[in-house]
Amino acid sequence: MKISRFVRAFALLAVAAVSACGGSGASSSKAVVTVWMYPVIADEQTGSAYWGQIEKDFEAANTNIDLRIEQQPWANRDQKLATAFSGGKGPDVLLLGPDQIPQFVTSGSLEPVDKVLEADKAKFLPGALDALTVDGKLYAAPIYHTVTTTIYNKKLLAKAGITKPPETWDEIKAAAPKLKQAGVATLDYSASPEASLNLSFYPLLWQAGGSVFSSDGKKVAFNEAPGLDALTFLKTLYDEGAIPKSALSNANVVADQALGKQQVAMGFTNTLVDAKTVTKSWGAANVMVGVPLQGKKRVGFGLPGGLSVNAGSKNVDAAEKFLSFMTQPKQVVSLGMASNFLSPRTDAPVPANDDQSKKFEESLQYAFSGEVNPAARQVMALLGVEIQAVLTGKKAPQQALDDAAKQSNELLSRQR
Repeated sequence: MKISRFVRAFALLAVAAVSACGGSGASSSKAVVTVWMYPVIADEQTGSAYWGQIEKDFEAANTNIDLRIEQQPWANRDQKLATAFSGGKGPDVLLLGPDQIPQFVTSGSLEPVDKVLEADKAKFLPGALDALTVDGKLYAAPIYHTVTTTIYNKKLLAKAGITKPPETWDEIKAAAPKLKQAGVATLDYSASPEASLNLSFYPLLWQAGGSVFSSDGKKVAFNEAPGLDALTFLKTLYDEGAIPKSALSNANVVADQALGKQQVAMGFTNTLVDAKTVTKSWGAANVMVGVPLQGKKRVGFGLPGGLSVNAGSKNVDAAEKFLSFMTQPKQVVSLGMASNFLSPRTDAPVPANDDQSKKFEESLQYAFSGEVNPAARQVMALLGVEIQAVLTGKKAPQQALDDAAKQSNELLSRQR
């Protein structure tokens, strides 16, 4: 009987240090395929069981392949991937998001995977495929799709006499004084340097009608008028106490944030997993799921997660077989049910078994997967520091945006 090789995060650095791409050193004559997976299934025990079963099912259908799924942490994943690629090591297959792919395409680290979906391409959400495509080539096969939207604490809204949850910026501004009088903050926010701007500032920027990069991707655009509107909106709410001071250390972990602790009335970039988490502590009757916020536009963040193939893999064909396996309806649906994410396939929806799931599925129409650029992650880090400077009163919004833009444009110019 096969023992699962689903490796826990704390053991993987040692594995990565000695394992060359393609699992060299294996005594078996089988093709070894290593996969770096991340905690898309939030519960560790559930995730371990799920990926262990995937190993068994895949190997039963592909007896000449030895599949090794290794669980990696979200923290510092870009740095670890870059180090692995630059050292000629790393996994055969890895999970990537749209904003990670361009930098690794530029470095020649990824293999195009168009032929994996050649027969079924029309059965996938066009937006999911577009988000994982660079220069006309697909570099990741989508296995799930995320979407974020608003969640509200009905008890706290009722305490302030608010019967209709705020769905727009103007409605948030109007609700804030009422909630403050009731002793409650209005909007949770994650301003920690560890937090992705895709789940904090960028949705506000897009709602204001702005963008991170110019249309040609050669410079940033977040310091233009929409960016100032978004950051001013954020700063005003923070100064008025409508966003709690704990925002400065929030890192997108709802249970640890003011929202999860019932100290703030709403969140605006929350996942279905977040909704399930707060339901356990608030009670189902107090949780309301809404649509993404609207400024000038109604838009939320949502993106596909895709499996990519390391261009340096010694077993590309075997790796592609795993991608084909995971993109089939059975695996897409089972992963969606285990992770509480949505399906990237139009012919294999994840069953929406409750009202919360249905509301998140409805919000998919407003989902934007972000802006693809090889420098996206570096720009995010530069801007995140400046946003913190605004919230703490060290800089005015326009100054901070301009300072981040100057640094970002210098970075972009060096990469051309």
